[in-house]
Amino acid sequence: MNSPHLATGSHLSRRHFLRGTGAAALSLPILDAMTPAFAATAPAKSPPRFVAMCAGLGFHTPYLFPEKPGKDYQDTPYLSRLKAHRNQMTILSGFSHPEQQGNNGHASSLTWLTSAKRPGLAGFKNSISLDQLIASQIGIETRYPYLTLSSGGSSLSWTSNGVEIPAQNSPANIFKALFIDGTEAEIAAEMRSFQRGRSIMDTVLGEAKKLHNELGHRDQEKLDEYLTSVRELEQRLQQSENWSQQPKPKIDAEPPTDISDRNDIIGKQRLLNDMIVLALQTDSTRTVTFQLGSLNSPPSNIEGVNTDWHNLSHHGKDEAKIEELKLIEEAEFDVFNEFLTKLSSINENGQTLLDRTSVLYGSNLGNASSHNWRNLPLILAGGGFNHGSYIAHDPDNNTPFANLLVPLAQRMGVEIDQFGSSTSAGIAELSV
Repeated sequence: MNSPHLATGSHLSRRHFLRGTGAAALSLPILDAMTPAFAATAPAKSPPRFVAMCAGLGFHTPYLFPEKPGKDYQDTPYLSRLKAHRNQMTILSGFSHPEQQGNNGHASSLTWLTSAKRPGLAGFKNSISLDQLIASQIGIETRYPYLTLSSGGSSLSWTSNGVEIPAQNSPANIFKALFIDGTEAEIAAEMRSFQRGRSIMDTVLGEAKKLHNELGHRDQEKLDEYLTSVRELEQRLQQSENWSQQPKPKIDAEPPTDISDRNDIIGKQRLLNDMIVLALQTDSTRTVTFQLGSLNSPPSNIEGVNTDWHNLSHHGKDEAKIEELKLIEEAEFDVFNEFLTKLSSINENGQTLLDRTSVLYGSNLGNASSHNWRNLPLILAGGGFNHGSYIAHDPDNNTPFANLLVPLAQRMGVEIDQFGSSTSAGIAELSV
């Protein structure tokens, strides 16, 4: 009889291998998403942070992009909502990821932070998102290596194996995870969970060593990649065990109450933004993604909006629809302005929290009405870049959006000169 772990043909079932070890519950993305990291000492100086926010229904770009590039650009209806931060931000147009035609008009949201091609089509496999690349390098320094948030949509975060990381959407639960210490019983249960996780990994590693020499060279390489991921998770489990015994930060803030009205999407964005500010301020994490929600119904609490948001985004140049859409998007920019203002108001070793935080705000759609994924609306705020300008690249032959992602990773201490589909290690106008 063949050994259950011996590949006698061309196919080796990973599920069968895990089941054979008694470790069918092992799921790399779930463990990776749920386990925080541990750092023994506080940072010696103000660390850099990274926040990415993507609006899945886009923005009406004639109300966003100025007519002329440069530092003397004229404010537009949307930029006027951010005028207090003009010198702390840069507007960018003429950027996109290549080959973003997907299995539906919104599929490009899957790859906003990865730049993988042809999202959702046959054979598609996503690549690692920028936040996860950053977290893999510096996540060990904070309780949570990253936060992945959403106010009603999917996630922006993807593992190195191309698996989506589930997003959190409850401000109350996020607050509890960040700042509420567990009871002795809860901590003990968490410790048992970590110990069980280590036991599973010990079993997996032991069985894998037996299997390794029975495989061909190519399968050995694949197994080695898998085992590298297991070892990384083993390290994170150890770090998590240490963090679980450390007291959480004490803050002077009341726990939030989740908004029950599913259509109050602006209110949800505001609450989640507040959680981001608190997480960054307490150095609970340094990397955050936030997929801004969208609706197939009219948003609540925006006077003058009576049509469902998705329908308005497909306005077909109908002026009445565009004016309703404007009211929603102005509310979004007002909430974003509040977020930047809060970051600017927090002093940290002689700099503001915004000075230390690169905030990428935009969309995966340049024209949501036609599902066009070119000429993306993008704003970069904070992070110590050379701000105050409107950077307009070729609208017909777009610059790779990933060229902007490279310096964002570099500012976080990740030593790369290429990411995804990038063709350059930066945007010249941001560094002069």
